[in-house]
Amino acid sequence: MSVEITNEEVLKALAFVMEPELNKDIVSLGLVSEIKTQGNTVSFQVKASNPAMHYRKRLEEACIHQVRRFLGENVAVLAKVGALPKSSKRPPEQRRILPNIKKIIAVASGKGGVGKSTVTANLAAGLAAQGFKVGLVDADIYGPSMPLMFDVFNEKPRVEGEGASNKLVPVENYGVKLLSIGFFAEANQAIVWRGPMASKALSQMFTDVHWGELDIMLIDLPPGTGDIHLQLVQQIPLDGVVIVSTPQAVALADARKGVGMFQLDNIKIPVLGIVENMSWFTPEELPENKYYIFGKDGAKNLAEELKVPLLGQIPLVQSIREAGDTGRPAVLQESTPQALALKDMIDNVLAQIDFD
Repeated sequence: MSVEITNEEVLKALAFVMEPELNKDIVSLGLVSEIKTQGNTVSFQVKASNPAMHYRKRLEEACIHQVRRFLGENVAVLAKVGALPKSSKRPPEQRRILPNIKKIIAVASGKGGVGKSTVTANLAAGLAAQGFKVGLVDADIYGPSMPLMFDVFNEKPRVEGEGASNKLVPVENYGVKLLSIGFFAEANQAIVWRGPMASKALSQMFTDVHWGELDIMLIDLPPGTGDIHLQLVQQIPLDGVVIVSTPQAVALADARKGVGMFQLDNIKIPVLGIVENMSWFTPEELPENKYYIFGKDGAKNLAEELKVPLLGQIPLVQSIREAGDTGRPAVLQESTPQALALKDMIDNVLAQIDFD
């Protein structure tokens, strides 16, 4: 009389099958599904990180070997191996790149000069102040500003490990792990790279760095919609993007293009919302006054039109610029109007992120 094979026994056997690119067993990664047993026949489905046929065939053979090893050579094994969805749709533990980071958010703008890096720096520092483990990649290859904004301009990332396994360790301040191309260039040195060189440098900032475990990684993108952006969305599993604009018409036109790019069918990165920066000017001596020098509610109206959230309206005040120049983000101030506006923005961004 034969003993019925159980699903638990199948899972115990498959726990000895490693997913080569993810370097963990397929059971703990949650890649096994639809297990069925009937008499001496076992069937199940497995997802593979690499869609290549030869890769999936090797994984299928490994599954069959382990099941027969534990349950008997006479067991008939039907293993159907398919490809995982693209990296941005996978749980973090199923990613080959940045598997220990829960959420990866890019901050973009259609044009330069709208305060995108200032918003990113304050978002990072504010999240860290709330207790989140935060990393920040300054991917603005041609205009890196984060070393100055975090008061680490004279520091350099150290190297950990030896030989081919060595990795950079990010610089840290205000609880934020930071890496920027600015650490590898002299203060008066222009970074003049062709597209492939910039893309390679950007790739290494994600793959050759010991980031550790993070709740959120923020990526400060270059302004515009170019090769760097396309390479990033193809390589990095982005969970969303924040668009920064000022209220003026010329900035809004470019912000609209930025939203449109991330919503393209072949990209499909969720737009978490729009931050309106420099919403109004408030002089220090007249703290209750608001002067709408770039126009009023431009980004707010654009957000409503595009049906994406308005994440915040940040005033144009001297202390935000001074905070950036001195390397202490304005969000870390106690109870100033600008700090409160930045904290509201952070709360609105968090409301758009699903950590479950």
